[in-house]
Amino acid sequence: MSPETIFHLSNIIALLGWIFLIVFSPFLYAFDKPLIGIVIALFILTYFWLLAQNFQFSEMEKFSTLDGVMELFTNRIAVTTAWLHFLAFDLLAGIWIKKNAIKHGIKHWILLPCFFFTFMIGPVGVLLYLLIRTIHTKQYFADNY
Repeated sequence: MSPETIFHLSNIIALLGWIFLIVFSPFLYAFDKPLIGIVIALFILTYFWLLAQNFQFSEMEKFSTLDGVMELFTNRIAVTTAWLHFLAFDLLAGIWIKKNAIKHGIKHWILLPCFFFTFMIGPVGVLLYLLIRTIHTKQYFADNY
């Protein structure tokens, strides 16, 4: 399967995962289990498969410099692999936001901007959630689990 096909399919699957998280998870509390067990696991398996087939351990030193990372990301397979990494962790962050918000009694509709920003620009959505949670709980270091 080509990197373009993997990229395209993973984007569709990620979008569906986010839609399910946003739309169905308020009604089906345990819906995050298939998201982690199927969607994220699929991303991780594909990530590992691409990594195992294409990554050379001799290239590890390239991660220590910006120029080295830039060189790694001139390869379409490397970029696709990194993209799967982003998709998996952003969705995992969205699931954490949902579960943590339930723990702290934060309404689901308030999380919608957090979900959007986590999907689009991951850390910004998590930061937004932390700000909302801080306002709601009146403590920045509220329980995370």
